[in-house]
Amino acid sequence: MIELDVCVVGSANLDLVARVERIPGPGETLCGRDYFEAAGGKGLNQAVAAARCGARTAFVACVGTDAAGAALLALMTSDRIGTASVGRVDAPTGRAMIAVADGGENSIVVIAGANATLTPACIARHGATIAAASIVLAQLEIPTESVIAAFKIARAAGRTTLLNPAPAGRLPLDLLRLTDVLIPNQHEVELLGGTAALLGGGVGAVVVTEGARGARLVTTGAELRIAPFAVDAIDTTAAGDSFCGALAARLAAGDELSSALRWAAAAGALATTKVGAAASIPTASSISSLMAGAA
Repeated sequence: MIELDVCVVGSANLDLVARVERIPGPGETLCGRDYFEAAGGKGLNQAVAAARCGARTAFVACVGTDAAGAALLALMTSDRIGTASVGRVDAPTGRAMIAVADGGENSIVVIAGANATLTPACIARHGATIAAASIVLAQLEIPTESVIAAFKIARAAGRTTLLNPAPAGRLPLDLLRLTDVLIPNQHEVELLGGTAALLGGGVGAVVVTEGARGARLVTTGAELRIAPFAVDAIDTTAAGDSFCGALAARLAAGDELSSALRWAAAAGALATTKVGAAASIPTASSISSLMAGAA
């Protein structure tokens, strides 16, 4: 029985964000112009994106018992994300140190913290939440074996699995075979061996996000380009996460993949027009407005 639209299995972080003129090179020190802290983590961002697109969304994650963990839980509640499967553990809440350049580019260092405690045993305890969702979405800021465990539960229940393979690393064949839609960016897809290798490994479809150039949907023997939306980008931090969460929401709503990708591209574009992660993730109404204006 499907009781949820989207279940996100992944990371939750407190983002520490510095604004800089440009991204520093190796060994270089730059003076930042501004600093703020905000909710983030690829899992939390994607859960917020799905919820703001109107999807009934639950989150499977771990945060610390510290003030950062409490703040992240408060954000989840405010966005009507189900938190029954968010554990509080004796470890610091995850952190991400982010430099955002004036041109919108970013550089990110992630410290797992509590995210590393989301083990396969934790996943098993929350299997009912995973199995209750139409779409199960995960990333790689949690242990890979935990993603595999979650996708096995999803597949056994006949659900659709989406994987955002970030940060990019070797993907076990077990994980590829359990993934219906893989969503790397243009850099990650090369690190993973290219679309042909991923499809040959068992992935159902590969969606490559390409920033200002839009996205590509690649399946065996076919490729579809998703045109970009023209916006004034100032911060790309949560663009990919907004894309993934919006895609999951629209697939759960019954859209075909090609149609859902157009919605996702609009969500990703809008996310670049504001500073910060969760604060920049758009709502369904703003996405609809952008799409209507581009029609």
